[in-house]
Amino acid sequence: MDTRTSETRLRIERIRDALAAHGAHAVLVPSSDPHLSEYLPERWQGRQYLSGFTGSMGSLVVTRERAALFADSRYWAQAEAQLAGSGIQLEKMATGASTIYIDWIAKTLQPGQVLAVDGQVLGLSLANALRTAMQRAGITLRTDLDLVQDAWDDRPGLPAEPVYEHLPPQATVARADKLARVRAAMATVQASHHLISTVDDVAWLLNLRGSDVECNPVFIAHLLLDTSGGRLFVGDAKLPADVAARLAADGIQLAPYAQAAQALAALPATARLLIDPRRVTLGLREAVPATVAVVEQINPSTLLKSRKTAAEAAFIRETMAEDGAAMCEFYAEFEASLARGERWSELDVDTRLTAARQRRPGFVGLSFSTIAGWMANGALPHYRATPESFAWIEGDGLLLIDSGGQYLGGTTDITRVWPIGRVSDAQKRDYTLVLKGTIALSRTRFPRGTLSPMLDAIARAPLWEHGLDYGHGTGHGVGYFMNVHEGPQSISKAIAEPAMAMELGMVTSIEPGLYRPGLWGVRIENLVLNVALDTPENNAFGEMLAFETLTLCPIDTRCMDLSLLRADEIAWLNDYHATVRERLAPRVDGAALAWLIERTQPLPA
Repeated sequence: MDTRTSETRLRIERIRDALAAHGAHAVLVPSSDPHLSEYLPERWQGRQYLSGFTGSMGSLVVTRERAALFADSRYWAQAEAQLAGSGIQLEKMATGASTIYIDWIAKTLQPGQVLAVDGQVLGLSLANALRTAMQRAGITLRTDLDLVQDAWDDRPGLPAEPVYEHLPPQATVARADKLARVRAAMATVQASHHLISTVDDVAWLLNLRGSDVECNPVFIAHLLLDTSGGRLFVGDAKLPADVAARLAADGIQLAPYAQAAQALAALPATARLLIDPRRVTLGLREAVPATVAVVEQINPSTLLKSRKTAAEAAFIRETMAEDGAAMCEFYAEFEASLARGERWSELDVDTRLTAARQRRPGFVGLSFSTIAGWMANGALPHYRATPESFAWIEGDGLLLIDSGGQYLGGTTDITRVWPIGRVSDAQKRDYTLVLKGTIALSRTRFPRGTLSPMLDAIARAPLWEHGLDYGHGTGHGVGYFMNVHEGPQSISKAIAEPAMAMELGMVTSIEPGLYRPGLWGVRIENLVLNVALDTPENNAFGEMLAFETLTLCPIDTRCMDLSLLRADEIAWLNDYHATVRERLAPRVDGAALAWLIERTQPLPA
């Protein structure tokens, strides 16, 4: 038996032993931590530890007889491969926001049986839905058990990496000013206290950064604000003394990480606490005394950090130019090396592209693990090559590269597809239809306040016309030297929350795709900035917004079927390439400059 598979079976049996020991009949293990993060510190990667499935999203349910992993279409091929022989069945979800596992649990368990889930990592909104469904099915829900702890003997502790300040000039808004804006929002609902648990909100608000989560410059902490001060619940010795002193000058005192719940329990009966039910766990909510009035609404910081200032936008543009220059240097080297007959693997792409970024000023690290997918691997939206499993880039076909960097002045995320050898007519058709979606949405104008999911169909329409589609969302918000996935806006089929209105200053990805399982994949991604559109009709019909394309890198024209492109689409592409050449040419020279000029040649109108 495969060593990994046998180990997975042993771990599932271990958690079944824990179920029996506590008188429970099933356990739900979500991909979550006490901060409801998308990307998790190792301590809270229980779903991955138990199942062997390494995708960033998914939920595991283990009963005394069955085990099931719930994942959306981005991960189906990956999950099927990683679960093979484990005894865990894959349950396919339509979207990442789906909660069909709740119905599965309700149908699988019998009335009177017990479902366990750790309330310390269970989101409050999800907890409410779970409790309602279990009550309806006559199933007892226990949220006071951490069965993963029982099954994971060598479970990692809390991350201990240091915290540092994000400083001017890239930190364009002072910490005191951000705190004042959040307190002004608190005042509008008469809140005396405000709990913030999402780590990107904490980092943004306090102008701090860390490295507790791979590729995300954040740190594990909770923040409890009052009308004049606050307490940052963080690991011991993570903040240097000088940083702690500057926090204290802004009214923020340090407290042990484990004391957040105790602080909530000690709130006075007269307190009025603001929490975001989508961004706080059940465990923390249950610590709040019943005498404390609770106001539930989105974190003010979530809205504020999504709307980049003009000064931040200027730094982002500079960052995009540096990132684009790194891409030119890499691709020039890559193509010249292939022309010499040298052999490349997907791992080589990751290593050498990262090295190109490391040479650019302001680079801190990657914004996510590089996806370099040759042919069939490109059809896996969240593929990652490993030393144990990777492909050599050889023969004819398409290479998909999705990558990004964290810079002091912004966060990048870009996907390009490159032809290797001969590209078939079918591949050109797929590539061009995806490109048409990218162009269509990039050119869209829309009223300020439009819910971001309303824009999703614009990118899909060129594919829908041919009976084609893709399973992931079209775009996600992007932080400012922060998480590469940032809310509240998301261009997708699902309206996850009311606060998804498109506002000035938001940075969002546009990334339609098309995937042929076992064959190839196409995705073309740029980041865009919401900017005001100055039109004579604005006063009569409300303020209109448009997208400014931020990403600067050629879109390979060798993969295109020009017969599928209209004249206006070709004009958009030529204008984009002219901008790319103008912005990047001063930053590169030699082979990289020659490559840039060649790849930005205008197409015939």
